[in-house]
Amino acid sequence: MTLHADLFFSFRSPYSYLAIGRYRAMAEEWGIDIALRPVYPLAIREPDFFERNHPNWLRYTFTDMMRVAQYHGIAFGPPRPDPIVQNVVTRQISEDQPYIYRLTRIGQAAARRGKGLGFAHEAAKLIWGGAENWHEGDHLAGAAERAGLDLAELDAEALNDAEALDAEIHANQAALEAGGHWGVPTLVFESEPFFGQDRIEMALWRMQQKGLQKRG
Repeated sequence: MTLHADLFFSFRSPYSYLAIGRYRAMAEEWGIDIALRPVYPLAIREPDFFERNHPNWLRYTFTDMMRVAQYHGIAFGPPRPDPIVQNVVTRQISEDQPYIYRLTRIGQAAARRGKGLGFAHEAAKLIWGGAENWHEGDHLAGAAERAGLDLAELDAEALNDAEALDAEIHANQAALEAGGHWGVPTLVFESEPFFGQDRIEMALWRMQQKGLQKRG
């Protein structure tokens, strides 16, 4: 028996990156089908979020994400470039966003093919794993290939079917909120949300209560 869950994920979220590889490993080891459901980050959904946050929020977040990466032995480095174009001093979000729309749409295109989890993990390793200029050359093409996908095909779909993909991405956000949360990463299993990279073991525990078994 294979169980099913949805993983709500953002390519700009460092905690999504710190969770995605562990969820991918879970899906490979256990009889759980985890469907990736990409959403646009807060910077797109609520552009003033960073401007109205507590001054200590950013410093603590950077400290914590580095600590989590070290604890789990996950390669980590600030994204170069950041998937969101933002003024680091004023925290203002630029109206021109050349990266995040492409990433999220091709992530949804990968999810349409049932390979979203693998693509998100491979792409996130480029963005958050310390690589430089992840958006150039054949970096993303390699990530897509490692997930069993073709980047040119995904990019063409992201361009030609952008409106439908965006509708699916917005539906993902609505499903996340209907599932009981608003942030990422959140795994929703049988209508129960597990928010954060520190809830993975608890999600596994709940699934085991529901009969989850290791793959044969």
